[in-house]
Amino acid sequence: MSPDTQLKQPYQRLREVIEERKNLRNPLIEILRIAQEIFGYLPIEVQEFIAAEMNIPVSKIYGVVTFYNFFSMKPRGKYTLNICMGTACYVKGAPKLAQMISDVLDTPMGETTEDGRFTLSAVRCVGACSLAPVFVIGEDTFGRVETKDQVEKVLAQYK
Repeated sequence: MSPDTQLKQPYQRLREVIEERKNLRNPLIEILRIAQEIFGYLPIEVQEFIAAEMNIPVSKIYGVVTFYNFFSMKPRGKYTLNICMGTACYVKGAPKLAQMISDVLDTPMGETTEDGRFTLSAVRCVGACSLAPVFVIGEDTFGRVETKDQVEKVLAQYK
């Protein structure tokens, strides 16, 4: 298979998805969700392709992509690491925890590690106030993490 064919395959799949769904009532969010599955994120080039295929303004697509936090315009890591910044966690040291995690991973909040393993994110509440401060990786919740060694031990579990 030539490199040109490999590059066209995701767009061909997306074109098929759009054809299958474009006549449904309000299909844009579902099409964007599938596009993000195909590409891993929604760069402007993909948004422009969808706009052209659906004959709608790119600004409408961009508005939806930037409104919903499920969508990302940048590549995300294999794991999303959400640090709770709700009141209980904040008071119990979430800012310090966020800084420790950022330092250990050498990645600022909102960014993805160079190796593509983690994307760091702050969230309002994860509903585990009794374990404050808390962070979540996938479905796993980690509470009362207060030292760099604890952070490193947790992160080592995710390869």
